[in-house]
Amino acid sequence: FFFFCWPGHGRGGSAHVRMEMDGPKRTIAKPWRWILALLATCWGATWTHATWQGHVGADGSELARWLDELGQVSDAHTPGAVTRLVFTPSDVRAREYVTGKMVEAGMKVRADKIGNLFGRWEGRDKKAPSILTGSHCDAIPLSGRFDGVVGVLGGIAAVKALKKSGFQPQRSIEVMMFTSEEPSRFGLSCSGSRAMAGVLHEDTVAALRDENDTTYLEAASAAGYGAKTIKQMLDDARVKENTYEAFVELHIEQGPILEQQGINIGAVRAIAAPAALRVRFHGGGGHAGALLMHYRNDAALAGAELALATERAALRTGAEDTVATVGVFRIQPDAVNSVPREALLEIDVRDIDGPRRDEVVAEILSAAESIAATRKVKMEYEMINQDPPATCGQHVVDAVTSSAKELGYSVKSMVSRAYHDSLFMAKIAPTAMIFIPCRDGVSHRPDEFASPEDLKRGVETLALTMAKLSVHGYTEEAKEEL
Repeated sequence: FFFFCWPGHGRGGSAHVRMEMDGPKRTIAKPWRWILALLATCWGATWTHATWQGHVGADGSELARWLDELGQVSDAHTPGAVTRLVFTPSDVRAREYVTGKMVEAGMKVRADKIGNLFGRWEGRDKKAPSILTGSHCDAIPLSGRFDGVVGVLGGIAAVKALKKSGFQPQRSIEVMMFTSEEPSRFGLSCSGSRAMAGVLHEDTVAALRDENDTTYLEAASAAGYGAKTIKQMLDDARVKENTYEAFVELHIEQGPILEQQGINIGAVRAIAAPAALRVRFHGGGGHAGALLMHYRNDAALAGAELALATERAALRTGAEDTVATVGVFRIQPDAVNSVPREALLEIDVRDIDGPRRDEVVAEILSAAESIAATRKVKMEYEMINQDPPATCGQHVVDAVTSSAKELGYSVKSMVSRAYHDSLFMAKIAPTAMIFIPCRDGVSHRPDEFASPEDLKRGVETLALTMAKLSVHGYTEEAKEEL
């Protein structure tokens, strides 16, 4: 009763939006709504909360079963592991599985030419910018079932929950599967969302090759996507202005904080972005026995010094959000009886503060030059990428936070330090992420896991968030006209 009477929404004041339901339009005179609403408040406003919470109930066990089923679509031979590289036969089968779930949920399915897959639930205002959710289903070699996939299948589950509740969106709601969030096959992450944001360039795509020298366009075309030219493919994927009102991505945390602190939901306020660089040292090399110590210019030792300098540069900022990693360290000729003559390091520096991150990168490069001079080796470097961090849309973050609280879930404001498609979607529309706990903070491993209870909480929070955003900004008169 309170729900039907309160102007706006009725579950917590002006910060909330009313959920427009199917059925006959209400004709209670506006002056009486306030009186009746006040009476309803006294009688038990919590009734509405409990009723809506039950209505939006998601089935975590069903989503867990979907994740298990899709986890079987894999090229990995290790039990429990998932390998699913973009545009491979296993990726195509995964797309077929996701398409089937979208169709079962009553969504209209389409794909763009780079392979981004969309399912649409039409809203009452068909011309308004949509609310979008989604993530990716490609998987690095020997990873788990949950990374990315929770955001795709969980988005479909959220639509099912809203439909079951009787909710009817004002703005349309879409669920998507991004192409190639992982860099495993072509060395570039987030190619689908980059293309949507218009920041993936033709020459970049033209240079991409896999280990078999297959081009990106060839692989996309073989999988049923692609176009005659790279330009046509990118032009088709680029999102037009005002297509989306907001984007929300559901994801496992990939870290231990939520689990350790016993918190249900993470509301992500910022997304860190990496600057990745490749550094090479070239020394003289020589026989490990015959070349005396004072004659050596050892490339491996130069690399070792740079690895330690990288750690110092990150720690010197004093900021918890600044991290730096030497993830690749290779030496040549890689023989026990040979002084290393080449060293290759790939370094990843991340932060939510772009200028601070770039200062760390500059310090690392300065250290590399100094080390090369001291050890009498040659040094060269290249920047692999240097994407800017993203700040999430405050009203989208607020919708996540208020939804979790209304559902009775504990929530924590967080930073995402991992790379996500949300980083590029933030260039298109106000964006936020919803994190759920994962066991021991483990990700990108076969033992990656999130419980059905946490899946349920994440889907319900996503569902209510999308419902809020779908009706956000509409007046009562506008809703009635629609």
